[in-house]
Amino acid sequence: MSSVAYHDLVLQFVLAQGARLARRPVFVGVNGPQGAGKSTLAVSLVDGLRARGRRALTVSLDDFYLTHAEQRALAAAHPGNPLLEHRGYPGTHDVALGTRTLAALAALGPGEHVRVPSYDKSAHGGRGDRAPEAKFREVEGPLDFVIVEGWMLGFRPAPPASLESQDLAAPNAALAAYAGWDERLDAFVRLAPAALPDIVAWRVDSERARRARGEVTLSDEEARDYVERFLPAYRTYLPGLAAHPPARPVLVVELRADRSAANVLTEA
Repeated sequence: MSSVAYHDLVLQFVLAQGARLARRPVFVGVNGPQGAGKSTLAVSLVDGLRARGRRALTVSLDDFYLTHAEQRALAAAHPGNPLLEHRGYPGTHDVALGTRTLAALAALGPGEHVRVPSYDKSAHGGRGDRAPEAKFREVEGPLDFVIVEGWMLGFRPAPPASLESQDLAAPNAALAAYAGWDERLDAFVRLAPAALPDIVAWRVDSERARRARGEVTLSDEEARDYVERFLPAYRTYLPGLAAHPPARPVLVVELRADRSAANVLTEA
């Protein structure tokens, strides 16, 4: 099944949540590994919703990464821990900023405005930094749907004894602070890879696509090194996410190695 075909199925799922719930906006979470196409899906959903007269926007967990200076300080506080050296893992976000932003979007009334942070992945040679406030998005209310997407959305802390390395201890402890983000969700979409090694190729392809658009990105070697650091997290947290998603109903999109959909199924 092509991405366009499964995007349509996800759109119908999202619209059904709007019909199911009386309150607005409806928050729908999208989880998927790096390069799986979750950002593209989120944009497609917003376009499809707006074409049907719904007011919608997408928010990425990436929007709430620490500033570059804060990230360097975090790495210095955990010397030798490769999982906190760069952005990405739990603990590398400004959780309070994300909580305030999602709450403001939930309460946004007619004619009211909220500024949503954005993150510049091209800054500092592709290592990234929070964009200046002048480049934040200004959103006017009210909203019907908010699509929240992120690679670790819905992950929950694992028992410390189950962690495969001590490097995971600090990110695992940091996960508890993200519960407020998950509690906002009314429904959940999960892009599920058939095999974890596919994620590495997807992320390299993603960086190449950005490079082709003229953006400053990581090299293939840097992108491969970066995403391989996330494989322990996927091995640790994906089984728990499948068993205990942050919201129901859930739409699961099973992805082949080429990122086409092998299957799409709903879990009540």
